[in-house]
Amino acid sequence: MCDEDKLARWAREGLNRRQFGALGGMAAMAACTPAVPGGGGEATLPAVTEKSLGFATRDGTMDGFFVHPVSGPAPAVLFWPDIAGLREAKRNMARRLASHGYAVFVANPYYRDVAGQQFEDFADFAGNDGFRQVAPWRAKLDAAAIMRDARAAIAWLDGQEAVDSARGVGTQGYCMGGPFTVWTAAAVPSRVRAAASFHGGGLVRESDAASPHNLFGDTQASFLIAIAQDDDAEAPGHKNTLREAAKAAVRPAEVEVYAGDHGWTVPDSPAYARTEAERAWANLLKLYGDTLA
Repeated sequence: MCDEDKLARWAREGLNRRQFGALGGMAAMAACTPAVPGGGGEATLPAVTEKSLGFATRDGTMDGFFVHPVSGPAPAVLFWPDIAGLREAKRNMARRLASHGYAVFVANPYYRDVAGQQFEDFADFAGNDGFRQVAPWRAKLDAAAIMRDARAAIAWLDGQEAVDSARGVGTQGYCMGGPFTVWTAAAVPSRVRAAASFHGGGLVRESDAASPHNLFGDTQASFLIAIAQDDDAEAPGHKNTLREAAKAAVRPAEVEVYAGDHGWTVPDSPAYARTEAERAWANLLKLYGDTLA
């Protein structure tokens, strides 16, 4: 999981804030720039439109970033950021997904306490005592709170002209947002057809009835659970627990350990590993293509 010890290790290895930020920016550009046709990457993709906005929930006003194709209604995706929250790296990831035909809402998970972006990038989070800042906000994000948020967000998405509400909803989450995807699928089982967790923390919580692995049976979704290699080393039994739980619930689930450390899919993370991030991206597009029809 993403923790203070790892941030301290990255600092000891000599990656200062300016270098960290520069690397994150270059990775984001590489990850989000379409390739020319025939170049082995993505061809030029449809135009998208975007805005920052907010809507009412039982707990306040959830704000976030909404991006969707200009060409017409598209399947909705509820996007849960990692611990550093809403920022440009996450907006870029959402823009890329929207260019493939999805209406994507990136939630500010900390809206109960603060509005909008709190950290410029992951370097800003790491260099400005981010763990201490978010701790009281994060403490409020239990299963019940996230399930309330998911119901409100999906109801809002279904009311947007940019969303094709006749098609299923997808959800994806990173780091602390990983378990949010399972809670989302369990909160609105009639709508959520696909859930993807990338280096998610807390997917298996012993003696917790609301642990994500205990809720597969409350969903109607297919799952992609992409585990970081260092997270797997710390809890090698979790992947089997997740596979067995999904099998018992008769839910399709691809549970795989990737050759990248925690944060490998996020362009502004010091652990970003482009090759494995692109493999995870391809698997996400396949999941959505197979299920959000």
